Amino acid sequence: MTNLEKFWTALFTLKSDVQANVHGDILTEDNFNNIDWTTGVSEDGKTAITTQTNPHSEITWTKVKELMDSYD
Repeated sequence: MTNLEKFWTALFTLKSDVQANVHGDILTEDNFNNIDWTTGVSEDGKTAITTQTNPHSEITWTKVKELMDSYD
């Protein structure tokens, strides 16, 4: 399993319907803090509304990393 596959598996384990956009591997807390989290859609339904502030209290770098490490 690649690091990216581990990341997405961990993320969906913590919140199955989460939507996010990542840039490369998520290997550090700094990478995690640069995720674009989808929080909604524009009124015309064509553009995602995103933020780099994690809106999901159940998803933390510590929890994601712990799950990723368990997949080794």
